Amino acid sequence: MALVKLQTEHFRNLTGAPVNFSPSINLLFGENGSGKSSVLEAIGYLGLGRSFRVGRHQAVVSHGQKKLTVFGGIDRGHELVTEPAPDNGIRHRLGISRDTSAKETVLRVDGEAVRNMSVLAKHLPVSVIDPGVFDIVAGGPGNRRQFLDWSVFHVEPSFAAVWQQCQRVISQRNRILRNGRLDPSLMKVWDSQYTNLTETMTRSRQHTFQLFSAAFFQLLGEIEAPWVEGLRIEFYPGWDDSQSLLDVLNSHREQELKMGHTLYGPNRADLRLRFHGRPVAETFSRGQQKTLVILMKIAQGVVMAQLQKQVTFLLDDINAELDVGHRAMLAAKLQELKCQVFMTSIEPPKPDQLWPHSLPDYRVFHVEHGKMTEA
Repeated sequence: MALVKLQTEHFRNLTGAPVNFSPSINLLFGENGSGKSSVLEAIGYLGLGRSFRVGRHQAVVSHGQKKLTVFGGIDRGHELVTEPAPDNGIRHRLGISRDTSAKETVLRVDGEAVRNMSVLAKHLPVSVIDPGVFDIVAGGPGNRRQFLDWSVFHVEPSFAAVWQQCQRVISQRNRILRNGRLDPSLMKVWDSQYTNLTETMTRSRQHTFQLFSAAFFQLLGEIEAPWVEGLRIEFYPGWDDSQSLLDVLNSHREQELKMGHTLYGPNRADLRLRFHGRPVAETFSRGQQKTLVILMKIAQGVVMAQLQKQVTFLLDDINAELDVGHRAMLAAKLQELKCQVFMTSIEPPKPDQLWPHSLPDYRVFHVEHGKMTEA
């Protein structure tokens, strides 16, 4: 599905006036500080439940206010939906509000309150490509684990609940490990729950990784680069799986007690990217790493397209990171996959450079002082 209407209240410097978007391509331009990234950030709230730019809700709410709200209307987009659409074209209405003083979040779908952010996220799969996304390769395992789990969440409907249960069990294990005095019988109970949940999580991750890997290497076969042949990507579950996780936990009990937290399991999973056996982060240039991350993001879109799901991509200030050739490659692939795209830039966009062969349906918006005007 695609976001075709957005309205905000007290969200950064945005004016709050409702805006209608294309279910295909939306190009936003304006000076630095005009609010164009804030528009993408607000869209991200509907699909992610948080900002992709900062970690605190307080940093997003307008100055002098304590509560922010984001409303969105989504239509069928390019998904294969058999039910007839309403007269106004809006299939679902999404809403999220955050009271920063009471630290309360309210989520709504079609006017009804829902408990979990996963309900909104399933309606609006949002994928972000901004300057920070290149840390997927250069950063730590947590970046790649988050990248993989985004796909797992949308491929395996039950994954979100299992992931949440596993986080609670890890928290309990860590509390016992930090206590200093181990109760073997209590730890046995938590280890049993932990390994059972791990089995389910790892199975979901492995299945999704196989889908992603197939799409990724198919994309690699379409480009000409000297590093393609030697590139390998592997899923690491979080421990040496030549042994059972329970055996690993038992044999490393003293190590975990010394460190005071869980050292093995799905919380340590990773995607290991290697070129001729060496980590890509050590061997690839910055430009090669950018190309790799773009292909990884596109591969995610391919997997979603295979599931008949449309992804909304938020491309924030990528002109500063990607040259014209890479931007055109990314734009062409997203058009081919029938993704919805929001792309920001300082200068007025040049669609004929992004899509030199076949222009898609697109709309252009000028953003100034938090107000969007269709150009």
